Amino acid sequence: MSAREEILARIGRAVAGGAEVDIPRDYRTERQVEDLVGLFAERVDDYRAIVHVVPAADLPATIDACLGERRMIVPDGFDRPGGWSDLKSADGVVTNCAVAIAETGTIVLDHGPGQGTRAQTLVPDYHLCVVRADQIVAGVPEAVARLDPARPLTWISGPSATSDIELNRVEGVHGPRTLEVIIST
Repeated sequence: MSAREEILARIGRAVAGGAEVDIPRDYRTERQVEDLVGLFAERVDDYRAIVHVVPAADLPATIDACLGERRMIVPDGFDRPGGWSDLKSADGVVTNCAVAIAETGTIVLDHGPGQGTRAQTLVPDYHLCVVRADQIVAGVPEAVARLDPARPLTWISGPSATSDIELNRVEGVHGPRTLEVIIST
């Protein structure tokens, strides 16, 4: 018998003969937010990310202005030609996202077209992420409902940061030190 089977058998014996308990499953799955874009931009800014909210017509120029002369990884499926594939020589990565969460200021990548691989999004020191307004949802339940659980998911809430034992914030340890977000309206 495996350890898993043994644990489940012990749990089964412990609850045998107990009363059936009806567990309510009426979780809040939707929330009305008047200004999803504004709330998302505010929360992303709270995480020390750089945030731009631009009309869709200004998106190409804004991307070019943000990137400047950086050597960028441009994943397959991102609507911009060129790019670097070598993680060691790239200055950053530019991606789309699968969904964005207004309440938490979180961006979720499922590494589909235009989102790159996990290595491409975690190794470079700079990440520029383009979020369309229609990709922003109010809360986590709405985001999870849009995602495929079989895909690899990367949840990003601001630039990578951690604190040492003295609570000194250190950025860039587990991912990009700089996160820049363009919200296209």
